[in-house]
Amino acid sequence: MRQNVRQLESFYAAPLGGAAVNMVLRRLSTVWPDLQGRSVLGYGYCYPFLTPYLNSAKRVVLAMPGGMGGIAQRSSRGIMTCLTESRAMPFEDAQFDNVLVAHGLEEALYVPELMKELWRITRPEGRIIVVAANRAGLWARSDRSPYGAGRPYNRSQLKAVLSDAGFMPTMSSGALYIPPSKALTRKTVLNVTETFGETVWPGFSGLVLVEAVKRLYAEPSGKQKEGIKSRPIFNPAPIGNTASRK
Repeated sequence: MRQNVRQLESFYAAPLGGAAVNMVLRRLSTVWPDLQGRSVLGYGYCYPFLTPYLNSAKRVVLAMPGGMGGIAQRSSRGIMTCLTESRAMPFEDAQFDNVLVAHGLEEALYVPELMKELWRITRPEGRIIVVAANRAGLWARSDRSPYGAGRPYNRSQLKAVLSDAGFMPTMSSGALYIPPSKALTRKTVLNVTETFGETVWPGFSGLVLVEAVKRLYAEPSGKQKEGIKSRPIFNPAPIGNTASRK
């Protein structure tokens, strides 16, 4: 059963979730140091990771799979959350400069179709980062976090998923080298463990991150023939949405 939005919200409010956010942002801020004036999409559950960009990005949209449910997160521009179908997202072609996927791939039922949609709505030369549980890591084997749900990936598998959709992988990294234990979530422990893990056992991180770019000349494999394409519309009151907490 898919992790729902309330479970994810609760996890990221706890020490283990906070450690995951800090270590992902440690990497994300290196690859994407500034998203000033850019249109950004988060697919899955990305709010904790995109919060630092809310004031600088031109716009941030949080697209959550229908089976996950949604929380109406707000920014200075209003509600930025929508529920969506992975195979038919309610966005025009080439809408986003940067796309972040977290908790969006491991439990997806139609991975190739999802990735083709993400390719479609990404602008040429746009960037995508996929964050997923590492198949070789301890977090994918633990039920203490949502990273133990669904299908974990290694770096090669994530690169293949992106390449098959027409993206060109540019870099990969690991994050969250501590075991899933609350006792190890202090900042000093995290920093030492991350530095040590990146140097000594880079393949055994809890999470893997892969960035890719949509090149102008790239075409997604198995691209559908031209024809009439349906586009979903926003429901004024999508089921599962709840008011955000202030």
